Amino acid sequence: MPWVVVMSGSAKPRRATGVPSSSSAIKVVSAFRVSPSPVVLCSGPEDFLADRAFTHLRTVLRAKDPDTMVVELDAADYVPGGLFDAVSPSLFGEYRLVRIENAEKCSDEFLEDVLAYLPHCADDVTIVIRHRSGVRGKRMLELVRSGDVPAIEVSCAELKSDKEKIDFAAEEFVRADRITTPAGIRALVNAFSSSVAELASACAQLIADTTGEITEQTVATYYGGRIEATAFAVADAAIAGNYALAMATLRHALDTGADPVPLVAAFASKLRLMAKVAGDRRSSNELASVVGGAPWQIDRARRDLSNWSERGLSNAILAVADADSGVKGASRDPVFAVEKMVTIVARFGIVAEHGHGASHR
Repeated sequence: MPWVVVMSGSAKPRRATGVPSSSSAIKVVSAFRVSPSPVVLCSGPEDFLADRAFTHLRTVLRAKDPDTMVVELDAADYVPGGLFDAVSPSLFGEYRLVRIENAEKCSDEFLEDVLAYLPHCADDVTIVIRHRSGVRGKRMLELVRSGDVPAIEVSCAELKSDKEKIDFAAEEFVRADRITTPAGIRALVNAFSSSVAELASACAQLIADTTGEITEQTVATYYGGRIEATAFAVADAAIAGNYALAMATLRHALDTGADPVPLVAAFASKLRLMAKVAGDRRSSNELASVVGGAPWQIDRARRDLSNWSERGLSNAILAVADADSGVKGASRDPVFAVEKMVTIVARFGIVAEHGHGASHR
């Protein structure tokens, strides 16, 4: 039986969500766990994970047949009959791996050909179809998910929460048989929070260039200058009430070219989590799935809350909202907007009332 691999951004037949459907008849696995199967559906918009699934499958195929031939097709610029040309037996009988991009923009001609081909797959061909999102190609997706074609699904959803990124980084080190500390992984995610591809590259560099346990200090040695890491360092100092350290770190970051937007985003992320866990007595493990943070982040937020009042936290969140607006164009001086936010947060949300010198928490 051949392997047909479909990489898609819509996991529900009737919705372009990219989220695996509970009604799907096929098994859902991670990009790390993909294995040869007649059909593998990779769902979600994250190109890095889809590329990783494809690379892994290519490696497996070439381990079985080193002469495996790779053919590239574009479903958005498809020549009728191109798929059948690609899957036709070659003169030398090599196994063929056919990778088809942009299926979410596919032509009617491509859709007609792929629907004709899927029920009658060749024995010596793997088809990889990349479909990022949307309802285009719906009939193809429905056929794959119906169970009528033997298939598994690889989730390639965007990694949005810190917990998802931490789990991703941890898996990278586990697969390389490397020992890490929670603080080390946390620092790495802080440094590379904007791109899963950059995060994977950073993990690979640490695996290749270091020996022994990977700790927070290891990460600081290699990536201490990253803007995201600096942003969280400013936020940590301010939330702890260390105004001098927060301002010194902020000014150094700005002087070295840091963008104010991720600085404000770091404050927003930490204060939102503090607000979510305030007063909730459930364990950090119970709360993790509710608030979207890792247990260690919840524990950290609870420790940070020890110096804060409810009113102060509310004031700080409002200050962050004002700063966010300021750095995105509402203020003529975005640096001043950030400095004002840091000042209010470092004072645990104490703000002056109407210029009379009074303050509250």
